[in-house]
Amino acid sequence: MRLRAFGNYAYRIADPKAFHINVSGTRDSYTTADLDGQLRGLVLQNISNAIAASGLPFLDLAANQSMFAEALARQLQPEFAKLGLQLDGFTVQSVSLPEELQKILDQKIGMGMVGNDMGKFMQYQTAQAIPKLAETAGAGGGIAGDAMGLGAGVALGQVLAQNLQAGLQGGAAAATTPAAAPVGVKPEEVMATLEKLAELQSKGILTQQEFDAKKAELLKKLV
Repeated sequence: MRLRAFGNYAYRIADPKAFHINVSGTRDSYTTADLDGQLRGLVLQNISNAIAASGLPFLDLAANQSMFAEALARQLQPEFAKLGLQLDGFTVQSVSLPEELQKILDQKIGMGMVGNDMGKFMQYQTAQAIPKLAETAGAGGGIAGDAMGLGAGVALGQVLAQNLQAGLQGGAAAATTPAAAPVGVKPEEVMATLEKLAELQSKGILTQQEFDAKKAELLKKLV
């Protein structure tokens, strides 16, 4: 698993002879900038060993950064000594996952929150997507925004259909109530809907067959 860590370390030359042999060599000058690249490499090589030595799962590293820093410092001290250096201090300020892995982890946590129930997870995902959909629509997302809206609409429709079905099943034993009178459809509402569907069809989001079927369904409501 890839992860990111940020922190600081302090060191000094403890064995000038070892430093000269293993680091500076025959160069007239050797700066800390020259040394930093080599030391960062040592830190990266020892991170996985330090995590294993700390005995902490990844999700607990952020809450136990000092413990992780101590484990990493213990791993690094002999490596620094080989270069003639003494590691005086080491701190870890943050540990995190790359963005794409963090999204996967968030999804797994979301599944755990709803007890691995796929239906509830779809509700969770839809609830997370609605604010972003509103922002996209408000910003005029174009074809990509329309496609996102269509996809979120389908997901939301599935969730509402499942809830409606559950409600009908739960109320099957209850007394029936008189059916409400059908609500009339205004011609201007039908025309506005047809214009929106035509726009989606022109952008390739709806096929001609899907558009014709929806158009026929809407026109029947005017009869």
